[in-house]
Formats: sequence, structure tokens, C-alpha cells
Amino acid sequence: VARPVAVVRVPTNETSIILALDVSRSMCSTDIPPNRLIAAQNAALEFIERQPPDTRFGIVAFAGFAQLIQEPTADRAALTTAVRSLTTARSTAIGSGILTALDAIAAVNADVPPVDRMAAPERDGPPGAYVPEIIVLLTDGVSTTGPPAIEMARLAAERGVRIYTIGFGTPNGSSMSCAGQPGFGDPAFGGGAPFGGGGFRRGIDEDTLVAIADMTGGAYYAASSASELQSVFADLPISFRTRAEETEISALFAAAGALLAIVAIGLSLLWNPLP
Repeated sequence: VARPVAVVRVPTNETSIILALDVSRSMCSTDIPPNRLIAAQNAALEFIERQPPDTRFGIVAFAGFAQLIQEPTADRAALTTAVRSLTTARSTAIGSGILTALDAIAAVNADVPPVDRMAAPERDGPPGAYVPEIIVLLTDGVSTTGPPAIEMARLAAERGVRIYTIGFGTPNGSSMSCAGQPGFGDPAFGGGAPFGGGGFRRGIDEDTLVAIADMTGGAYYAASSASELQSVFADLPISFRTRAEETEISALFAAAGALLAIVAIGLSLLWNPLP
């Protein structure tokens, strides 16, 4: 009579994914043709197109600083324009990329406070629960400026935001070519000279990327070709969102009542058989 209801959580394909993409000058390396940046753009757009139409994406670009190029949206045309508009700049600030991505998530999820708020969020769910939004961070290098990446990962972990990191590049590197981009050819960027990785395998600080992923509940992936990067994007576990729905359960009470009535009638006939 009271039409009782229960609140249950059901899966949904709706989610927001922030793609934080490294646009440092080393992304002009041609070891992954035509260069790393274009290969990453193509893989990112293919990944976006494969997702359900209501999946929202945000685009963050980071070099010496980070910028939100496209706030989370399901508009595929806007996303294509944002990704294709990326150009390279000096330095690499992985921590800034994470920070900007967190603030982009905070703008669409009230359970995630922006980074300038020090208090940890009070999220719906048990301790250690994750929010549905995730960050996918792609880089081909080592953080050289900006806030410490590990510290920014700690803030992401406090907010229940998973970060999936991708190290992109080959062991040997190559010459660089981003013809037509402003400032390319400046000796500070290598001027087309071979790209060296210093003390890091493939020029990537994989230890830090692994630590970021582990700290936040994500995973680290390595890709040394365009096809491997496409496979990495295809393997990302992104179906995390659930939504609360009220489900009427009066039918369960009615069924239980009917069952009890049948049992009562049966027992009555057993104990007091009809003449």
C-alpha cells in the first residue's frame, strides 16, 4: 500500500574522461611517424569516436604550463577541433597537467573539490571509493617544471580520481619535425637534432608514471608505436560510472504476502481438513 522503494546503483555509460596530453617539443620526434604529436592526436580522436555518444571528454594540454583546451563535452566536432589545434611548446610540467585536469573534473562533479581547496572531499560511497571521472595522461618525457607530479597525484588520490598514465616513445628517439609550428627549430628545442632520453629508458620517467598510476588506482601503459598507442586506448577500463535509481519493490512485498497466504491456506487444510 505504501509503494516502498529501494535505492540501487546501476551501471551507465555516461562518464567524463580528461585527456591530459603532453605537447612539449619532444612530441615533434619522428620516431613514430609522422611524429609523436600527430600519432597521439590520431589515437586520441579514434578513442573518442569509439565511445558512447554521451561520454564526455575534456582536453588538457601541458608543456611548460597546462591549459584546459576543451572543457568536458560530448560534442565530437568540438573535441576534434580541440585535439587538432594542439601545438608544441617548451618544457614539460606533468604536475601542472594533473592539477588542471583535476580542476576540470571539479567543474563537473561537486564531490571533487578544486585543488585550491585543501579539505578532502566527502564522497558518496565507502572509503577508497572512486569517482566516475578519470584522467588519461600521455607523456613522452620527464617533468622539468611545475608542481611535483607525485604531489598532484596524491591530491587526485584524495579525491578518488584515477589516473591512467601512458609513456609514449621509442628507445632510440629520432630527429624532430613539427614544420610550421611557431618556434620550431630554436636550438633550445634541439633544432631537429636527435632526441636523447638522458638517464631514462625511452626518454620517459616511467618510475614516476607507474607511481602516479599506482597511487591513484589507475594503471601505467607503454606504447612505442602508433598501433600500440591505439591498443592502449582501446584497453583502457573506462566503464566506471553508476547512477542511483529508485526501484519500486512493492511487488516483492505482494509476492511475499501471496506466498504466506498460500502457505497459510495449505496448513489450514492440513490441520483442519474439509469434511
